[in-house]
Amino acid sequence: MGRIERLHDEALSFDHHGDRDRFLYLFFSKYRFGSDETEYERYAEAYVYALENMHPVIGDDELIVGRYDKTMSPAERAEWDASVSQAVKVRSSQAGGGQESHMAVDYDLLLQKGISGLIRDVQTLSEKAAEDKKQFYTCCVACLGAVCTYAAHYAAAARALASLTSDAVRKAELLQIADACENVPLNPPRSFFEAVQSVHFLTFCLSLDPLKPYPLQFQLGHPDRYLYPYYQKDMAAGVLTKEQAQEILDCLGVQINMRVPDGLSSGYMIGGRDDVGNTVANELTDLCLQVVEDVHLVYPAVGLCYTTDTPDTVMNKACDFLTKGYSHPALFNDDVIARGLQYYGVDEKQSHNYIHSTCVEITPVAASNVWVASPYTNMPQLLLDIMNREYDSFDALLTAYYAYLDERIRTNFEKENNNRIARNAHSVSPLLSCFVNDCLSRGRDIEKGGARYNWIMPSFVGIANLVDALYAIRKIVFEQKRLTLCAYKEILDANYAGHEDLQAEILHGMAKYGNDNDEIDAFFGQVTAHIADVCEQYRSLFDGRLIPSAFCWVMHEKFGRDTGATPDGRTCGFPLGDGSGPCQGREQNGPTASILSSTKWDHTKFIGGVAVNLKFAKSSLGPGAIETIKALVKTYFARGGFELQVNCTDNAVLRAAQQNPEAYRDLLVRIGGYSDYYVRLSPQMQAELILRTSHEI
Repeated sequence: MGRIERLHDEALSFDHHGDRDRFLYLFFSKYRFGSDETEYERYAEAYVYALENMHPVIGDDELIVGRYDKTMSPAERAEWDASVSQAVKVRSSQAGGGQESHMAVDYDLLLQKGISGLIRDVQTLSEKAAEDKKQFYTCCVACLGAVCTYAAHYAAAARALASLTSDAVRKAELLQIADACENVPLNPPRSFFEAVQSVHFLTFCLSLDPLKPYPLQFQLGHPDRYLYPYYQKDMAAGVLTKEQAQEILDCLGVQINMRVPDGLSSGYMIGGRDDVGNTVANELTDLCLQVVEDVHLVYPAVGLCYTTDTPDTVMNKACDFLTKGYSHPALFNDDVIARGLQYYGVDEKQSHNYIHSTCVEITPVAASNVWVASPYTNMPQLLLDIMNREYDSFDALLTAYYAYLDERIRTNFEKENNNRIARNAHSVSPLLSCFVNDCLSRGRDIEKGGARYNWIMPSFVGIANLVDALYAIRKIVFEQKRLTLCAYKEILDANYAGHEDLQAEILHGMAKYGNDNDEIDAFFGQVTAHIADVCEQYRSLFDGRLIPSAFCWVMHEKFGRDTGATPDGRTCGFPLGDGSGPCQGREQNGPTASILSSTKWDHTKFIGGVAVNLKFAKSSLGPGAIETIKALVKTYFARGGFELQVNCTDNAVLRAAQQNPEAYRDLLVRIGGYSDYYVRLSPQMQAELILRTSHEI
């Protein structure tokens, strides 16, 4: 068994419980509540103390280092349980709600200047700043210095381990780690290896945020861009081979799994256009994609940005991985996303430098304090709520629905904006602020409006259910006049009991979104256009736009569990539709029809994320499967599709995994924008995946 296989097994079994406890213990044992010092002074003192006293952790097979220190002594654990953990809860609750970490920071800045260069820049800014900004800058310098001190501890630990091992190969690796951690992230990297180490170490330290004591999901941006010069230089000098570079990237991929628990999402994007409009497709693009197969874990969550100039070699490899059953990469339409970002005020250069924040939510790299999925809205439930009276016409019902939806959008916006206000007043994040434009130039923390983009992105779940439901209501109540609306609602309240024939007729005898039927597909465009128009009306604190999304993460299952039967034939408790495509099992005319339906509405304004799932029976895939899937992908993108994700698996395998989960521990599946281990999903989610339409090729 090789290094990556051993690391794979370790990561698959890794227990993330208590990851941050020791860091939080150290921070809050030093943090002085209610002192006369400013928040920045209190924060800096405690943060420096915490990182100076964290123990370096280096695994036996690791090349890229930086993972959580969970070695609390009995005395520390007792104090944590008795008082410190409560202090964490108090302070984090004061910091306010809202989202975080769905972003990628300025890795170019890190690599080009190193932290030492950045500290010099901050000190220069501080010399000319007002007193309140000086406090911010001083805290930034202290936090940056603490990261370098922590890296130096890793260097010392690696040298100590090297002195204890008799394995010559491992000794050389440990000495290489020590050399790297003595140089980065303090200074600009001297090699590809050091560049990767610097990127990981900063990301790892960013995930230690005392005011956000839960898993954070920072993304790694576009490594095939910012790491490529180091790769080229080392390859040209003959000090790096392609195989060595692949192993380094594989080790980075494993470390993402050690940093972020499953059930969330963290990774990077590759491909797309660079800031001058050229398609990125280099050797590093291929190596970053290869990590998917080598590591075969839930992370890295890889997004491939497609352009019309993306080479077929790249697309063939991506589609090959998908036909093999890997759940990555997700496929994104760079041209549609860039147009959408430009629509919302992002300049063209920045519009090609974005990240799929966790699932499919698009945020600008190195400039974002965007709150994604804030919040999710249950679209079918809103319809059920207004089915308590009769309406003169279908248009009157639709008008009432839109009015109710508009009110929900308003109240949700006000709640999230109030969270912004609370965070502005009670939270700081100085280390993160150093790597997000334009915090340093403005002299303002990211929580206080320093970032360039402060959007809020609500997501609307179950639109396909709503569309199918509206169509059924129009037919049954307003055209055929077979039921009143209130009578229909009584049937739903009974979960179709005694009306199974009606339910079967709705499910199997009426048109459904996803089958290239213009009459019903038009509803989807009407609903999404209305949502986009309403969101346009709002601006949050720091002039943040309200930008809609149409994906669900796991919320389609959670909402479905609490939602009664709906007019589209769905029974009580069943998951809602799994994204922006058709509801589970309702595609009857094949994948092409599904794609045609899913692209009859404008995805451009839904930069908050659009997720369309396609599932194929793996056992049906023949020699031409790669070409067929590639053709479907290109058709979807040519028609303006935003994102497409493909599951190639067999229901027999999914059922076998239900019966014998230990034998399928690393079986990965696509959910509603992200991937997860099938055997760790809830029984309801497992059943939902089985019920999705499985196309054959």
